[in-house]
Amino acid sequence: MRVVVLADTHVRDSGSTALPPRAWDELTSADVILHAGDVVETGLLEQLRRLAPVHAVLGNNDGALAGVLPETLTLDIDGVAVAMIHDSGPRAGREGRLRRRFPASDVVVFGHSHIPWEETGLDGQLLFNPGSATQRRSQPHRTLGILELANGQVRRHEIVVVD
Repeated sequence: MRVVVLADTHVRDSGSTALPPRAWDELTSADVILHAGDVVETGLLEQLRRLAPVHAVLGNNDGALAGVLPETLTLDIDGVAVAMIHDSGPRAGREGRLRRRFPASDVVVFGHSHIPWEETGLDGQLLFNPGSATQRRSQPHRTLGILELANGQVRRHEIVVVD
């Protein structure tokens, strides 16, 4: 399964912010799309659902989606246990905190910081933040993430530059 991972897109239905063309190129070949919060409004989710099944969690800027999106989510994608949360908390102690919060998950997807992050946490748990495809903030590039999952294993994980 090819999973495209987004976070912190901050796309408003008014069109003031949009995903770059390279992000759409990656999304068109997705089997599943994950969004780790700060979607902001429903329009982007509707567009993404035309491409593939979408799973998203509530971010701190998702006031319009409160009651629509869960704060956390756990799913099985081709035998891989994936957890999602928007804010993983400070970098210090992240590995232990996420392992305690999601003890059965192979992968934890998060956002909030706009900082791409792909590290192995405790007991081999993959901690994965795709960064932001729209707002790079202090990062050199706008990014998204790709996960290749098959038969209960993470075959590949990658941060992709989209600008």
